[in-house]
Amino acid sequence: MIIEPTEIFDVKIITPKKFGDHRGFFSETYNSQKFQEGGINLNFCQDNHSFSQQIGTLRGLHFQMAPFAQDKLVRVSRGAIYDVAVDIRVGSPTYGKWIGRVISAELWNQILVPKGFAHGFCTIESDTEVQYKVSAPYSLESEAGLAWDDPNLGIDWPLGTNKPILSDKDKNYPNLQELPNYFNY
Repeated sequence: MIIEPTEIFDVKIITPKKFGDHRGFFSETYNSQKFQEGGINLNFCQDNHSFSQQIGTLRGLHFQMAPFAQDKLVRVSRGAIYDVAVDIRVGSPTYGKWIGRVISAELWNQILVPKGFAHGFCTIESDTEVQYKVSAPYSLESEAGLAWDDPNLGIDWPLGTNKPILSDKDKNYPNLQELPNYFNY
């Protein structure tokens, strides 16, 4: 398992080893001991699975407030996404900065998005399946979000001239400058 830092230190790219033969492959996608050896000490409590049929399905930017703030370990078992994490920790040296990476079944990579980040993704292949572990259970009362198209963030979603396929909820989140201080660095 390879754990790589990104330009936003707390966000990591993780690439599990994949062992293949004539039958297919085997991969250990999560191992708490190997994560701890890599400096990641998290306890995951829930696994989530999403399916997006169409290219351009955009989910996000989501987060949960305390006491249900979530770390997320995101991977793709079929298809590909452009995954984005935005630092919303007031006082952080990377506050308001974002990182985007392609996460795909072909690359067999994962992204670790810590608490204090808004998270979202856009499908870049049809019939994409995303699985992610979270460190706190889902809580409707703690659910919040950030505008996917905040012009001050300037996220370069891979949509070309197409409009994203969004949920009604994701169309109405505030821009970063309107967001209360949910997280402090």
